[in-house]
Amino acid sequence: MRYREIRESDNAVIASLIRRTLKAYSLDIPGTAYYDEGLDRFSELYGRPDARYYVLEDDNGNVVGGIGFSAFENIEGAAELQKLYLDESYTGSGTGYEMISYVEERMKEAGYKKSYLETHDNLAAAIHIYIKSGYKEIERPSFVGHSSMNRFFIKEL
Repeated sequence: MRYREIRESDNAVIASLIRRTLKAYSLDIPGTAYYDEGLDRFSELYGRPDARYYVLEDDNGNVVGGIGFSAFENIEGAAELQKLYLDESYTGSGTGYEMISYVEERMKEAGYKKSYLETHDNLAAAIHIYIKSGYKEIERPSFVGHSSMNRFFIKEL
């Protein structure tokens, strides 16, 4: 398995993975990434120094997951961990923990001191991973990226 920055040719695969996962957890609703305007063109949205997206490839070069970050101006020194999605065949393998660790290192390299994230009660396995990775739950910030999200976390990097 290896990480690399997203390319234009990955857009459809990542968009499909995100939509499939959200639908499986009954989160194919407005106010989630399912309806993000830029979901089908991630390579354009994440090609900046303050926003990066990485895909995870298996040994055969197939994209099996992705994770990214973007500046989160509402909390000083914070980046938002965004769109951690992984093919269901990797569930329970520890890969989610590895992906978080990988993107946190990229956040630190970019100068961020904190990692913020938004999630939903329906994503219980993800919440478990976030807590085990050192994230602390906080109250809903005044601004959130996805209005349907109902759980919010932060971690000092």
